[in-house]
Amino acid sequence: MIAFPLGATTTPAELARDPHPRLAELRAHEPVSWLPALNGWLVTRRDLALDVMRDVETFTVDDPRFTTAQVVGPSMLSLDGAEHTRHREPFAAPFRPREVREGFAEFIEEETDRLLTALEPHGAADLRRDFAGPLAVAVVTKALGLVDADTGTVLSWYDAIVRAVSDLTAGHAADPAGPEAYARLRAAVETTVAKGAAAAEGATVTKGTAAEAEGTAAEAEGIEAEAEGSAVAEAELPTTSLLTAAADRLTLPEVASNAAVLMFGGIETTEAMITNALLHLLRHPDQLALVRADSALLDSAIEESLRLEPGAAVVDRYATRDTTLGRAAIRKGDLVTVSLAGANRDPAVFPDPDRFDVRRDNSRLQLAFAHGPHYCLAAHLARLETKIALRHLLDRLPALRLDPDRPTAPQGLVFRKPPALHVRWG
Repeated sequence: MIAFPLGATTTPAELARDPHPRLAELRAHEPVSWLPALNGWLVTRRDLALDVMRDVETFTVDDPRFTTAQVVGPSMLSLDGAEHTRHREPFAAPFRPREVREGFAEFIEEETDRLLTALEPHGAADLRRDFAGPLAVAVVTKALGLVDADTGTVLSWYDAIVRAVSDLTAGHAADPAGPEAYARLRAAVETTVAKGAAAAEGATVTKGTAAEAEGTAAEAEGIEAEAEGSAVAEAELPTTSLLTAAADRLTLPEVASNAAVLMFGGIETTEAMITNALLHLLRHPDQLALVRADSALLDSAIEESLRLEPGAAVVDRYATRDTTLGRAAIRKGDLVTVSLAGANRDPAVFPDPDRFDVRRDNSRLQLAFAHGPHYCLAAHLARLETKIALRHLLDRLPALRLDPDRPTAPQGLVFRKPPALHVRWG
């Protein structure tokens, strides 16, 4: 007798194409199931998913098989405990709620307006590649302070790294373009850090010279020169980039690996959030009408879209000891994959879980940003970016609709969004 018959017949292709019917079966009958195709366990019930993500002593990311680390090396994403904190903390400050609002809102508004102004005359577009992707790249590049890398270049790095990670997760060899893209990203990070260090050194010299000049002038010319000298001393100096600041506390390879994680996390998460939310709204005109009539529902629409289709469908952990999860006997070293997509449609928490409902009162209980110590560092930024993007799209393009000749749907084993989102508004 097969202990997990549903898991035994579940394939990566099925989970990549349309996972939700199979995830519902697994959640109901085998909430912790062994999937030979993944050579690991799949957890689909929300309470059990939370147990795994909270218990870092039993379920760790720190394992040589962790797919992202195989491509970019150790980072905050693939470390636990003190090392996780050491890698994460240098990047945390700009992503706190207040800092996000003050540091990014105006830039996101301007970049959104710029992109839509260029698209508007055409009457149609692929909003994933022509809008959501470029916006996400612009924001993450600003957040990191990455220099000498245009949108197209960063998108090509991101695509290659994501493909490599997805290949490894599916049990295939990684596309060699992934490590090659990471090598180019690492070079850009090193250039950014070097330029930042040189600018900081120059700023220190400039400030010291200005202060010295101020003192000399004040002695010679009195109060009038003192005021002028103060203006020189207070002149705007170069701002230290996040990468340069992190290099004060981490090695350059560590800065680069964490920059890669933040880059593809920031692009993947936000591009998927914008694209999936827009697809859900345009597929459900009744819900779109509610949002148009009451802009306060936009936040709820974003959370509900995250619940139905999280950009990252799964997160991986590895058992550090023999343990029991639900009715499954897990052995030390076993791969334990948490299906965020499965947990987000758990009917014990979300009644009628397959329905898109912008008035759902508990949609914020979704786990799209994971949970525990590895909760998404830039979740506040992703939410702000998505809200501003959707608000501008709905305000400026009142006739926005899906292109009926080019239907689409989310797909992907690890990262889920439509390959394209063709729309019209003309």
